[in-house]
Amino acid sequence: MGSLAIGAGIAAIACVGAGIGIGIATGHAADATARQPEATDKIRTVLLLGAALAEATAIYGFVIGLMIIFTLK
Repeated sequence: MGSLAIGAGIAAIACVGAGIGIGIATGHAADATARQPEATDKIRTVLLLGAALAEATAIYGFVIGLMIIFTLK
C-alpha cells in the first residue's frame, strides 16, 4: 500500500510543475504586455495556448495518480 502512495505522489509532481510553469509564463506575458502594449492580442493568444498545454500535462499527471491508486489495489 505504501508503494501506491509513493507512485501517486510522484505522479502528482506534474501538477506542481504545471502550476510553476503557468505562473512564470503569466509573469513574462504581463512584462511583455507592459513593454509592447500594441502586441497584447498576440501575447494573450500565445499565453492561453501555453497555459492550456501546461494544464493538460497537470491533468494527465492527476489521472495517472488516480489510476495508480484505484487500479493497483
